Amino acid sequence: MDLEGVIRNRPAKKDSWKTVLTLAYQSLGVVYGDLSTSPLYVYKSTFAEDIQHSETNEEIYGVLSFVFWTLTLVPLVKYVFIVLRADDNGEGGTFALYSLLCRHARVSSLPNCQLADEELSEYTKDGIVSTSKTVAGSSLKSTLEKYRVLQTLLLVLALIGTCMVIGDGVLTPAISVFSAVSGLELSMSKEQHRYVEVPVACIILIFLFALQHYGTHRVGFLFAPVVITWLLCISAIGLYNIFHWNPHVYQALSPYYMYKFLKKTQRGGWMSLGGILLCITGSEAMFADLGHFSQLSIKIAFTFVVYPSLILAYMGQAAYLSKHHAIESNYRIGFYVSVPEKIRWPVLAIAILAAVVGSQAIITGTFSIIKQCSALGCFPRVKIVHTSSKIHGQIYIPEINWTLMLLCLAVTIGFRDTKRMGNASGLAVITVMLVTTCLMSLVIVLCWHKSVFLALCFIFFFGSIEALYFSASLIKFLEGAWVPIALSFIFLVVMFVWHYGTLKKYESDVQNKVSINWLLSLGPTLGIVRVRGIGLIHTELVSGIPAIFSHFVTNLPAFHQVVVFLCIKSVPVPHVRPDERFLVGRVGPKEYRLYRCIARYGYRDIHKDDLEFEKDLVRSIAEFIRSESPECSLKLEESEDDEKMTVVGTSSSNLRGIRLSEDSDISEVIGTSELREIKSPGRLKKRVRFVLPESPQIERDAQAELLELMEAREAGMAFILGHSYVRAKRGSSLIKKVVINFGYDFLRRNFRGPTYALNIPHASTLEVGMIYHV
Repeated sequence: MDLEGVIRNRPAKKDSWKTVLTLAYQSLGVVYGDLSTSPLYVYKSTFAEDIQHSETNEEIYGVLSFVFWTLTLVPLVKYVFIVLRADDNGEGGTFALYSLLCRHARVSSLPNCQLADEELSEYTKDGIVSTSKTVAGSSLKSTLEKYRVLQTLLLVLALIGTCMVIGDGVLTPAISVFSAVSGLELSMSKEQHRYVEVPVACIILIFLFALQHYGTHRVGFLFAPVVITWLLCISAIGLYNIFHWNPHVYQALSPYYMYKFLKKTQRGGWMSLGGILLCITGSEAMFADLGHFSQLSIKIAFTFVVYPSLILAYMGQAAYLSKHHAIESNYRIGFYVSVPEKIRWPVLAIAILAAVVGSQAIITGTFSIIKQCSALGCFPRVKIVHTSSKIHGQIYIPEINWTLMLLCLAVTIGFRDTKRMGNASGLAVITVMLVTTCLMSLVIVLCWHKSVFLALCFIFFFGSIEALYFSASLIKFLEGAWVPIALSFIFLVVMFVWHYGTLKKYESDVQNKVSINWLLSLGPTLGIVRVRGIGLIHTELVSGIPAIFSHFVTNLPAFHQVVVFLCIKSVPVPHVRPDERFLVGRVGPKEYRLYRCIARYGYRDIHKDDLEFEKDLVRSIAEFIRSESPECSLKLEESEDDEKMTVVGTSSSNLRGIRLSEDSDISEVIGTSELREIKSPGRLKKRVRFVLPESPQIERDAQAELLELMEAREAGMAFILGHSYVRAKRGSSLIKKVVINFGYDFLRRNFRGPTYALNIPHASTLEVGMIYHV
């Protein structure tokens, strides 16, 4: 499937109002499922223990005031009007902000970056709103580039935010489904309800995770109608409760009621903020899912549909509770008690569907962020399955899916109440928001080139609000808030150990690479017999000759007639255009037939399957051979070892260049090209042809080289994978020995290998290991 072509041909997101409104409609099901279900549990969590609902209504009015201003300041002002503008070529999320900072301050954690990568189209096209650099911005940039410890802190900060998002992927399905199912409590006794609620929630969660491998494209069209129906439902119920019970509840929107609330409740009111915080769970999805929609569509959906519906829902609940003080027990102060009795069962069904949709969105978002972390070398390799050939970004990761399901069930069975689940979910949500605020303040200075004063105002205003909620959530550490901290710590250790081990392995590869003088001393035959075929040597190096090659040449009597040093690497941009995919160069003189090919992918890009990749790889080398003639004018880049690297696109992006044709009919004529007289040996079943552009002027040497490449492709490809095993050398610290010898080695052995995870050619694979002491 040509997913690359799908990405390249995606319709423009701002073509017309029809397109914008269509995307806004679709975003309701993907982006706002989690946020729209928050009325199910906000009041229930807030009044769980710390404060009591009294006759004066000061508590319920104060909570409503806090909910209103929190929804207004954080999702509406911060995200809709400010954070959404900090997109990375249309992509959002924690890693998008980190990627922006990496490119503007050269603090990337990727070890094999090249100057040629900075020439990529998306490297500089990131929506900068100002080009005038400030003195403070230049000073901050130089400071970050100078001190390695600051770069490490920036990476850790981004990883903490990422780990909390993964933790939210465990907690959100649990609390959403559990709160939706809790509507059963009004239809049965408390004793019966206790034995029904948890099993029903667990069955729904198992069903949800079990369906993930089918993808959401088959039922995705139902997501937006479900969420719209839910939003219309809660806003209609809210309007009914306002006019029927307390039309004057709008007065509680005044900030004065927040002051009265804190003055009366004091410490209990401050601790209850952890429940109020849940009204903005899912707000981060507006930024994280930006890549699937557009800024304008997400703004329209939230401002004109989601925001007013949520405000009406919370006001309606407050209006009902303001006239009903004699509720049997606090656990029944939740959403369903304010729903008219005649429509409770339909509302319960819609709520469960909405909770499933919201959970689906956060699970898919977790898959996406794991893929980004893995691409940027911060998470072990995992199997990534693309569940749709038409919709970009719909992926499924089996290992993560079943891990999330087990953790989600453990949380549901272990807590069995909304209060502790809310404490856990609230801490995860507010931590992600704090990380976003910190990274945004750096983006304002480094990427937008605004003043430091403006950045300080941003972090002080929004950071103060979020710090207040963070402190209220952290105080509930023993009452559930320890869960996201424990989960995040585990994932953070895994990520940092993998990143550290990967970095050390690459440094060892660089230190042990072979000099070009050694290669030149071997001569064109490399001192061995050159057999027919193409030998692909996978390496992380972007320059120089890997030690694995010298190991082969020294110990094996024969090697392939064409040798390609292949590097598949990620760059700190979301997507690499297909016409900029490959960097191809020559290693040594022409007669050696040694090439270097660097395949570049963005952190959101899709890796092709091995057969398509092989064809693109061979065609890119052929295009490089053709481009060396004086008449061709492809762009050349200089690598660190002064190898001239040519930018070559994939076959789908370069229709005017050389095309590769493979078939099994040896009698077919080659076609209009200078190679039309070159015929494959009849004994071979597979036939390879290079179809050249009309009237190409190719030198005789280049023609002979293309012929040899064609024959080598017909003979087959062998993929030689070098495994570099790192061990801590003697005298290393205890921490380093534990991290390298146990942590990194355990992850390397128990996660996917590069041949499986990267979809690199593995039909004929030979794996050889080398041990480095670091």
